[in-house]
Amino acid sequence: MENQHLLETKEASSHAVEKLQVDASAIQNEDLDKGAKAQDIGHDGPEFDSKLDDISDAIKDGKDGRSKSDTDEDVETKSEIKVNNVGQEYSGEPKNEETNLDGNSGQNDLAKEEDGSRDKESTHTDRKEDEIPSEDNNLEPVFDGTEVPGLEVIRSTSTRRLDGDQDSPGVVEKAVALKNFVREKSAVAVSTMLRRLSGKGDEASVGNFDDEGKDVSNISEVNEAKLVSEKPVEKSAWNPLNYIKKSSDVDAENKTEQRDSITDGPLPPLAIKGRIIMYTKLGCQESSEIRLFLRTKRLRFVEINIDIYPSRKMELEKMSGSTSVPKVFFNEIFIGGLNELTILDESGQLSEKIDFLTTEAPLFETPSPPSSEEDDISSSGAIDELALIVLKMKESITVKDRLYKMRRFTNCFLGSDALDFLSEDQYLERQEAVEFARKLASKLFFRHVLDENLFEDGNHVYRFLDDDPIVVSQCHNIRRGIITITPKPLAEIASRLRFLASAMFEAYAFEDGCRVDYTSLHGSEEFARYLRTVEELQRVEIWDLSREEKLAFFINLYNMMAIHAILILGHPDGSLERRKLFGEFKYVIGGSTYSLSAIQNGILRGNQRPPYNLKKPFGSKDKRSKVALPYPEPLIHFALVCGTRSGPALRCYSPGKIDEELLDAARKFLRSGGLVIDLAAKAAYASKILKWYSIDFGKSEVEVIKHVSNYLDPADSEILLDLLASSELKVTYQPYDWGLNW
Repeated sequence: MENQHLLETKEASSHAVEKLQVDASAIQNEDLDKGAKAQDIGHDGPEFDSKLDDISDAIKDGKDGRSKSDTDEDVETKSEIKVNNVGQEYSGEPKNEETNLDGNSGQNDLAKEEDGSRDKESTHTDRKEDEIPSEDNNLEPVFDGTEVPGLEVIRSTSTRRLDGDQDSPGVVEKAVALKNFVREKSAVAVSTMLRRLSGKGDEASVGNFDDEGKDVSNISEVNEAKLVSEKPVEKSAWNPLNYIKKSSDVDAENKTEQRDSITDGPLPPLAIKGRIIMYTKLGCQESSEIRLFLRTKRLRFVEINIDIYPSRKMELEKMSGSTSVPKVFFNEIFIGGLNELTILDESGQLSEKIDFLTTEAPLFETPSPPSSEEDDISSSGAIDELALIVLKMKESITVKDRLYKMRRFTNCFLGSDALDFLSEDQYLERQEAVEFARKLASKLFFRHVLDENLFEDGNHVYRFLDDDPIVVSQCHNIRRGIITITPKPLAEIASRLRFLASAMFEAYAFEDGCRVDYTSLHGSEEFARYLRTVEELQRVEIWDLSREEKLAFFINLYNMMAIHAILILGHPDGSLERRKLFGEFKYVIGGSTYSLSAIQNGILRGNQRPPYNLKKPFGSKDKRSKVALPYPEPLIHFALVCGTRSGPALRCYSPGKIDEELLDAARKFLRSGGLVIDLAAKAAYASKILKWYSIDFGKSEVEVIKHVSNYLDPADSEILLDLLASSELKVTYQPYDWGLNW
């Protein structure tokens, strides 16, 4: 029985590969007939997009076929399920909720088949097909830093001359690369499945590759890294230094050549019994200089931002005589500003005061550290009467796992049960209860498990937002239960988030914005307030935002969300953990779930495919596609910070000045090493960001370089354009440093 199962699995995967090869060959033959026209198509033009979507459809889950009653179609769909497993392997997509959390799913399938129990096998199939209401059945693709030769959106790392009349790669070249890519990843997927079914695990790994696609000969080192990356997440007793040291060890073991190991970070602060208090406000340059001064002296301090905690202005005026900032206190003793600190340091008296802090604990008169609840309106507001009704309904009706259209859905309720409750509780006729339930659904309290309707009477199956399995397992801005405060307008929430992000970036990001003090930020009251504020995003209205509001809101949210993900999951050690960070750490926003990848590629890039992926983040029926920008915004790549050393600097963005701020961010990134010109060698050394997302900047490498030349110094831009005009420029892409920006 075991051998037969292995043969069937291998045969199904072979059929999948053959089918994809036939599709790729069809594209190749069709475009060869077109002749020279094929060369005129852009490197990701609409014709290639449609063909690539057709091929991508071959590896999608055949969920529609499974819902039909025809036996023959059901048999065909089962083979499509196996093809989908291969597709998830090569596209970097997380598996669905039921199978992703169970690492022994392959062994369980074998045990069920050996047992011969049809009931158990049916239950497992239903569980595997549990639909995620807030997302497509195939979760959005993720770029984890792994490059696939031949599948680049632009030519691979180039040391050749750039000719101005050079054509973009044609569809034929891409189809062949796609075929080879699918064949390679399918072989890896099949071998992995066979090893799991045979019980050998990963000790006999075949075809291991590093982040750049190179073969890794030392299998023991690779497996050791996998064990580190696959260990369960520890959300309690978190210590960022442990993750940073772990990343350094793993990097050293893997001998990664293109990035240095993570450093141990700055020296720890001095141990003092006293307390240093600094009053600041947003945008204060002198406050930034005092922070740098105190950090240089290795002095830990408590910062009270009077823009975040306005009630502290009275305290400051009472203790110092005015509300001007910055002001520094050593315990209850008023020191002053930067000038006073400098004078004390030059005279040698600062050392005496530091010795005083080392031995003397703060007295009662010493200003107390701020609390995250101070002046916080995130937990205040009018009571939502609809939320109270839904809360009572959830406690009264039966919520359990149910079968619907031959599939199993967890924690669901029937529409008829909800109407029975509403009719009795609100004294409504049946049709009135239906309209009232639709109003509740439109407020995002619950939704149909398959999004078939807003709400209908009968045996339709619905699920509360906080019972969604993806929300429960992957979303980190939602507490278990229903929030009873009336949702505030998104513009108001975005403004408060922007305020908090600005305060945290100023206080815990180093002067250039390229390094972050994760340890201090994690324990700050501002971060605790941020966590409460993002909980308000669960049921906000997000559809009517303008372009400028979307850009500012989602860029700021992405940067803070990336910091939150690193604090929860730790710094990713390799491509597998990066895939988890970018694709499986999510927020609930407006009733839908968004990962970092969905925000970047789905929203800000106008629903474009991530690099080296075959599938767009949002499908045609995905509600989130309505939030996406109509076209890619190339400058967002100089504003999104995912915690790496090669990324841009942290800063906050506002809707009123978003274009000006993005332009400034692009200039700073490119002029500080993002694009380096060597006139003597007639070479340009560009960030890999320009390679990975080249389609957002132009149709060819020449157009990309011309585009970014607009953001260089005028002299450098002129040199670069002259080299391009003479067709003598050589472009090389810098290795990307995935190390933590610590």
